[in-house]
Amino acid sequence: MAWNDPQWGNNGNRNPNSGPPDLDEIWRRINQRLNGMFGSKDTGGGNGGGDNLTPVGLPGGGNLVALLAGALALVWLASGFYIVDTGQRGMVLRFGQYVETTEPGPRWHLPWPVESREIVNVDQVRTVEIGYRNNVKSKVLKESLMLTDDENIIDLQFAVQYILKDPVEFLFINRSPEDSALQIAETAMREVVGKSKMDFVLYEGRAEIAARAKQLMQEIHDRHKTGISISQVTLQNIQPPEQVQAAFDDAVKASQDRERLKNEAEAYFNDVVPRARGLASRLKEEAEGYKLSVIANAEGEASRFTQIFAEYQKAPQVTRQRIYLDTMQTVMNNTSKILVDQKGGNSLLYLPLDKLQQIVNQPYSGAPDALAQPATTTASPVDTRSRDALRNRDREARP
Repeated sequence: MAWNDPQWGNNGNRNPNSGPPDLDEIWRRINQRLNGMFGSKDTGGGNGGGDNLTPVGLPGGGNLVALLAGALALVWLASGFYIVDTGQRGMVLRFGQYVETTEPGPRWHLPWPVESREIVNVDQVRTVEIGYRNNVKSKVLKESLMLTDDENIIDLQFAVQYILKDPVEFLFINRSPEDSALQIAETAMREVVGKSKMDFVLYEGRAEIAARAKQLMQEIHDRHKTGISISQVTLQNIQPPEQVQAAFDDAVKASQDRERLKNEAEAYFNDVVPRARGLASRLKEEAEGYKLSVIANAEGEASRFTQIFAEYQKAPQVTRQRIYLDTMQTVMNNTSKILVDQKGGNSLLYLPLDKLQQIVNQPYSGAPDALAQPATTTASPVDTRSRDALRNRDREARP
């Protein structure tokens, strides 16, 4: 019935000019229509009355309810569709209990409340920080202070990176796997540091400590079935506690001075000792060479004297003359003076000064060569007269 119907509110019996429509009657009619749509009856009376009103049914009301129920069922079933991205795994739970693991791609499970799902990223590199948070200056001393094997305290900050190798163990075996990763990392590092000396931890053993801690962490995770695979352990900062930093710096400087002086002493030792050994070896070799030289010269002089003596016994005059000439040749060969015998009566002399200068400048190489040299020069007449003068002088000197 339209709102502008002239019979609205008159119930078909009232006079059109009797007044405005009755609101209670309108409300009862709306209730009747709604009750007829959903198949129920309204037994209540309006205005306190006890009259029973018969509901008026609408055609197709049951089909509308079925369509509405079917739409709700489709929406409920569609809520079970989900997509698993690359690098992720889907964990399907049925009434809170693990059922299966789904691979990447579009998937479907029974909608809630029968089944539910959890998406886990297995390729993500997760990081847990021990001894600091977000910045090495934000220290957490209760995690970073550790005791070494030689009963010293160090402040060690490090980070552990890990990935998930088994999402089922990561989600359902342990209650708080991320907290477990932090506690396991701290425990393993304390054990490794507790078995090492302070100097080893601070200086030369950083890489070895990180490797040993990583191995121990992985063994603990495997034993507790956390589903975690340790990928890297990074030592951020290792230093003594701030309260003893000044004293430790002094000790480090003293140790460095000791090493420096030790290295300088070793360098001086390596420089002086080899030179002393080389000098001693050289002196030894020179002495050995001088020894051999003296022996050889003595043996040579003895052999020469023996040979000359043998020749002297055969021809004393010739040998004596030969010795005299050799001696004079040796003596005169080292001087620039020239002796001329004027007894020959020849006032015109040819002096080969260039040849004589060469002879003076050259070292004496032996009597035979010195005696043979004048024979090859043009000064042979002068040399012959000199020899004759020397022979005459020798004869005059003899008794």
